[in-house]
Amino acid sequence: MKQQAVTVGGPCWVEHGSSDPDGAKVFYGELFGWRAEEIDAPPEAGDYTFMKLDGAIAAAVAPLYGEEQPTAWSVSFAVDDADASAARITGAGGSIVVEPMEALGLGRFVVAADPSGALFGLWQAQSLAGLQVLNVPGALGWVELLTRDPDGARAFYPAVFGWTVRPSEVYPQWGLADADFGGMLTMDDRFPPQVPPHWLPYFAVADVDVTVFRAGNLGADVLMPPTSMPDGPRIAVLRDPQGAAFAVHLAGAEG
Repeated sequence: MKQQAVTVGGPCWVEHGSSDPDGAKVFYGELFGWRAEEIDAPPEAGDYTFMKLDGAIAAAVAPLYGEEQPTAWSVSFAVDDADASAARITGAGGSIVVEPMEALGLGRFVVAADPSGALFGLWQAQSLAGLQVLNVPGALGWVELLTRDPDGARAFYPAVFGWTVRPSEVYPQWGLADADFGGMLTMDDRFPPQVPPHWLPYFAVADVDVTVFRAGNLGADVLMPPTSMPDGPRIAVLRDPQGAAFAVHLAGAEG
């Protein structure tokens, strides 16, 4: 990720929605060195927790808010007007899952889906711009859309966010003013049909192989072992003990 701070249009938040928030806090605390800090929130907000890396917000952990909500990571993008952005989403063929809402004076958020069904969030900052650390070991370093409709995604996301698309038959990359922050992977027969399109967060690490080894000892499953990508970083994809998929990449080698 070439962005070192939250930028309007770029990724600004990652949240682990979990059936076992306490277990998630322990797992990621051990894996990435995060420390949990619960926020002062009304009971209906549940046990919402900031996960901090050296005192800076690196992610959040939240309980599940609905019976059908799976344990999973979600990715949100910064916008300067949540309502206008929601209108662009529906105008481009997407849908709104959670209408624009206030979030404890911190900001205004939306949950949306692209035309293929991949969920993502919007965040209009008030007192909190978003993640306070990016692209260092233990922090978000990349986001990836996995989709069965790459042509539709190429049309949808630039229309909503103004993203640039670095063309590639294998792995197109998303950016803002050509500062890339993510990519797109076409889901093929390797993906079971029950796996929906989704956004996958990548966390930067100092050593991919060591991180995968430690994750396994902490109860994670390895979905893709450490692999050096052609002209790209070394990466791996994991599933945490709660069932949420995430990826790691070698810090400083993304993009």
